[in-house]
Amino acid sequence: MTAIDFRYLNEPDMIEAGVTDIARCVDVMEEALVLMRKGDYIMAGENHNSHGAMITFPQQPEFPGMPADGPDRRFMAMPAYLGGRFGTTGVKWYGSNAENRKRGLPRSIHLFTLNDSDTGAPLAVMSANLLSAYRTGAVPGVGVKHLAKADAEVVAIIGPGVMGRTTLAATLALRPSVTTVKVKGRSTAGLQAFVEYVKETHPQVREVIACETIEDAVDGADIVVAATTTDFGGSPAFPYFPKSALKPGALLLLPAAARFDDDFIVNDARLVLDARGLYDAWAEEYGTQAYELLGIPGTHFHDLLRAGELPESKLEEIADVATGAIPARRDDEEIILYSVGGMPVEDVAWATELYRTAQERSIGTVLDLWDSPALA
Repeated sequence: MTAIDFRYLNEPDMIEAGVTDIARCVDVMEEALVLMRKGDYIMAGENHNSHGAMITFPQQPEFPGMPADGPDRRFMAMPAYLGGRFGTTGVKWYGSNAENRKRGLPRSIHLFTLNDSDTGAPLAVMSANLLSAYRTGAVPGVGVKHLAKADAEVVAIIGPGVMGRTTLAATLALRPSVTTVKVKGRSTAGLQAFVEYVKETHPQVREVIACETIEDAVDGADIVVAATTTDFGGSPAFPYFPKSALKPGALLLLPAAARFDDDFIVNDARLVLDARGLYDAWAEEYGTQAYELLGIPGTHFHDLLRAGELPESKLEEIADVATGAIPARRDDEEIILYSVGGMPVEDVAWATELYRTAQERSIGTVLDLWDSPALA
């Protein structure tokens, strides 16, 4: 049999297949993170842990037609293999440009290709903006599942964008006790849009409060979400969270830029990573610039580790919590910083789950690659 076909899933197809089912996505992300902890995965690079490969542009291009550098102006390919019941390989490919928003488009436009791991044949080509957004919110959700207080009532969102929305959705799915959402944003329009979104989408939330400062937002919050994209000003411009403003027992979900005092990180906070290998790879690839370029707090934890200021035992992994290898909450007072870097393994897991649903329910369009290859 030489014929190969694949399934094309546009965005409405993805929705029909369940891409917005955040609770299901959290379960799949937990499964993927546990497989990673066992080592049953491969990502890019010789270290097999690379986030992906990126194209950026010069500030002053030498050639006509070459794009100039700008806010979040890049292309990126994120390939991975994931084992277990998944056993598939795939790549998320996207272009990103903050100027897209002026055209009514998302900042990044994503496409995902899922492949058979044996032959390399394509299984599916998918619209991937929702795929990426929901897995991004679901990985912090694994932290909520295991590390947040069972009776959490107040959530603070710093950065009311797409990442803030999907992380909040995961949080509310796992902690129905939440009744109050506090939000801090950069623009009045973005802030108001988020407030209206929460009121319309999440009826369990009785009160949505727009805040002017981070300190006001995190005051009394059981769960804090840092969802602000990296600032070109580097770490001094990242959202700053002083220990004095945080509620004892708070869980901080950190899938984006955030800054803390080193003394708090080293001596007081409990530190949990989504996957240690990712931070080792970033340190190898970017050195001490990883935190400045990416903003993910775990890269700074890694800086402190390499500098001899943080003991190895301080860096825990969420998969060990999920499997019971280490405790979830040790007490109701500990403040937990959960760093989330985002990995293509997660895209592969969620894409495979949705592809198999689409197959079972005949969702999408089946396209021919060939009946037999012209060259073989």
